Amino acid sequence: MIGTILSLAAILSGTVLNVAGILMGGVVGLTRQKPLPPTAESFFKVWLGAFTVFFGLRLTWLSLNGSLPQVLKQLLIAVLALMLGKIAGRLLRLQKMSNRLGVAARECIAGASSAGPRRLSDGFKTCAALFCAAPLGILGSVQDGLSGYLYPLAAKAVMDGLATLSFVGLFRWGVMLSALPVLALQGTITLACAYFLKPFLAAHGLVDSVNAVGGLLVFCVALVMLGLKKIELADYLPSLAFAPLLTWVWR
Repeated sequence: MIGTILSLAAILSGTVLNVAGILMGGVVGLTRQKPLPPTAESFFKVWLGAFTVFFGLRLTWLSLNGSLPQVLKQLLIAVLALMLGKIAGRLLRLQKMSNRLGVAARECIAGASSAGPRRLSDGFKTCAALFCAAPLGILGSVQDGLSGYLYPLAAKAVMDGLATLSFVGLFRWGVMLSALPVLALQGTITLACAYFLKPFLAAHGLVDSVNAVGGLLVFCVALVMLGLKKIELADYLPSLAFAPLLTWVWR
């Protein structure tokens, strides 16, 4: 029993880290009277962006192997997967759905009152929508399940922790309850990838193709975080499915 629990904890290490970030941000926010100064926020933003750039490109680099023609072929497949994923994402309206959740959350924040009777439930619903709808959460969960690469979720843990630190002054400890749906959603994706998807992809040598595209998407997340480029990240999520499919067909 203990061995099973430890095994699950190891597989879910990225999600556990994300949950810990939310809880720690809530605890600090409840005990700290003043919000973070703008200089501290800028510091965290820059270093978190640099962290995400490095580990996104690192994942892509580690996923490329073979001779120069083979590497170029893998990069071409990754680019094609991103293009097809973007088309599929637009048809599925993934970014529009994500935007609607963001708008609803902002409206809830704008209309919230620190003395309102529903601030705990509002805080839970608002932060659960924000944290669960983030494309980095889905992307990081897939990478964590397929290859144990938890760095994207580590970056999200810091982001969610800082957001919780800001929201907890308005919604109090209800914000911290959003860790539960994050654990449920991201944990389910990670376990599904680890136990069902990874064996099939590994048996056919397709894990690297997913990781190569995933690393490029993590890099795109960093560009958005740093405010360098506006990218509709949710629309690109289907590219994670196109990458192994294109690799299989190309063979």
